[in-house]
Amino acid sequence: MKRTWLHWGAIGCGAFFALYAAQAFASGTSGDAIALEARKIEGEVYVKASSLVAALGGKGSFDPSTNTYRYVPGDVVPDVIEQVGDSVVAVIGKPQGSPARASDRFELAHGSGVIVSSDGWIVTNAHVIESMKEIIVLTQDEKQYKPTKVLRDPASDLALLKITATGLQAAKFADSDDIRPGETVIAIGTPVSFSLRNSATVGVVSGVNRSVNGSYRLLQTDAAINPGNSGGPLINTKGEVVGINTLKFVDVSVDNTGFSIPANTVQYIAEHLRTYGQVKRAYLGFELEESWEAVVGLATNKPMTVLWVDPASSAAKLGVKKGDSLYSLNQKKLSTKVDLNEELKHYLPGEKVTVTMLSNGDIVQRTLTLQAHP
Repeated sequence: MKRTWLHWGAIGCGAFFALYAAQAFASGTSGDAIALEARKIEGEVYVKASSLVAALGGKGSFDPSTNTYRYVPGDVVPDVIEQVGDSVVAVIGKPQGSPARASDRFELAHGSGVIVSSDGWIVTNAHVIESMKEIIVLTQDEKQYKPTKVLRDPASDLALLKITATGLQAAKFADSDDIRPGETVIAIGTPVSFSLRNSATVGVVSGVNRSVNGSYRLLQTDAAINPGNSGGPLINTKGEVVGINTLKFVDVSVDNTGFSIPANTVQYIAEHLRTYGQVKRAYLGFELEESWEAVVGLATNKPMTVLWVDPASSAAKLGVKKGDSLYSLNQKKLSTKVDLNEELKHYLPGEKVTVTMLSNGDIVQRTLTLQAHP
């Protein structure tokens, strides 16, 4: 960490000092602006020492004999791991269809999870529990719980488990729309072996808005994600969950290319599962095909083409037909299926939306009633 000289201001025991190089201290953070308590005296800005420590971590002390303040920056990663550790759980169970032979009695499947509420709701990946029976949730203090509810949403690869517990440390979630490539992130989970639970790896956000064989956008990271990390959190340097780790590319020539479900999608899915027991996805009533540019990941403004229309849908009654093109939904331009799915997260079946389409050579607007996704 770069040394920074601080100019002391004589304002009594309040310990205010001039901060000439706050950027040097803030280099361990995600780069967001930090609001600190301060005063301006004779043209100099003096920042309260306790505000600095609260915002950036570390330790500080004032020596009245020399009228100096000594600040020792904290080590961000260990602090964050310690802060978030109690919110991370291990999920363990027997594989479905596991042989009943005595030699296989210790055969186990496992993954990771995150506490999302103090009363016992846990989020994990749907694929973690898809083929698991006799599920056990193990908290960091090694208490074991059998879930009383198991709710899955394979389309998003997310699931919720409910355990009978109170006073748990719920994780804090970031606004994943604000995440930028290059931010430092930490993956915590139970990789490879159940004995390695609460392991941590560090990397950066390699990319955002990735589309990888899924309904919604994903975050890409180079933090190591291994089998068993699935369902665990990807955390920023503020200790906030930015995503739930879900998959990685595996090949002899591929290194550190993992993906996480963004926090905003996690919260959307979790809220639906808790409220309705399922995700109530809205559906336009017709299927679409992307342009070749969209398929290969190129930026494009080309609209999607209608392939099939549900004859019982509002869309069919309003004249939507195969070969029409979809340009926008409620003025939001759309070029990919993932774009459409992301936009439809804001609506429920039964609500109305206005779509702009090309039909028979004319640009038309139609107000459709959304259906429940089949």
